Amino acid sequence: MTFKAAAIQMCSGVDPQRNADTMARLVRDAATQGAVYVQTPEMTGALQKDRAGLRAILRDESADLIVERAGELARELGIHVHVGSTAIARPDGKIANRGFLFSPTGERLSSYDKIHMFDVDLDNGESWRESSAYEPGSQARVVELPFATLGFAICYDVRFPQLFRAEAMAGAEVLTVPAAFTRQTGEAHWEVLLRARAIENGAFVIAAAQAGIHEDGRETFGHSMIIDPWGKVLASAAGTGEAVVLAEIDVSAVKAARGKIPNLKNAREFTLEQSAGKAGGVAA
Repeated sequence: MTFKAAAIQMCSGVDPQRNADTMARLVRDAATQGAVYVQTPEMTGALQKDRAGLRAILRDESADLIVERAGELARELGIHVHVGSTAIARPDGKIANRGFLFSPTGERLSSYDKIHMFDVDLDNGESWRESSAYEPGSQARVVELPFATLGFAICYDVRFPQLFRAEAMAGAEVLTVPAAFTRQTGEAHWEVLLRARAIENGAFVIAAAQAGIHEDGRETFGHSMIIDPWGKVLASAAGTGEAVVLAEIDVSAVKAARGKIPNLKNAREFTLEQSAGKAGGVAA
């Protein structure tokens, strides 16, 4: 089974309507080029550091503009549309960093709330506390599509290999990592982390990214890419600007990779013993 996949690179601003229009234009471009699965980046709807500004544009998923537009696009184009994530108002007053997958009929097939919160202090003075505004998810997701089984993740999740291993063990052949990586962390680790997740799980990785300097002042790394089960980068974008990254996915390559390096099959349970070391030698 083969299919054409696309990763959409954006530079989302603070206006959901403008971002929705950009998403629609790029998704249509990808579909015109033959993509039947199209992924958008993390926070497609808006990148907004100001919490008051973010809350002013928040909607629940039944009224969210990006969610509505993505379902319409999927139905119009007859493809699977994966909104990498957008900010969603939860019933408890908190915010979810939530991804959505839509079928070619426009039906919502699945959603995923980012599990791992980006709470870090970087060397360049940037400080991020995602947990101060967002409620982390607690449920991993795997969904079977007609052409492949997908596993879900968002951005910072990529640093937690146990999530991807669990999804691969559950049958995921394609691992998805929509992101808004900072420039500093992206330069250091973006590609190597994505390739590692592909190699260690014998799976394709599709990662649509935010790219460039945004209206809220942050700078994201870009370099959206699609990687095969051997860690080869099949297609990638530049570090700035909009892009449509396309690759042909041959799902049989997953079985072949896992057959040659059967680390999923060979995994074993083990226990861990921790001991305190003692100084050696003889007193003088």
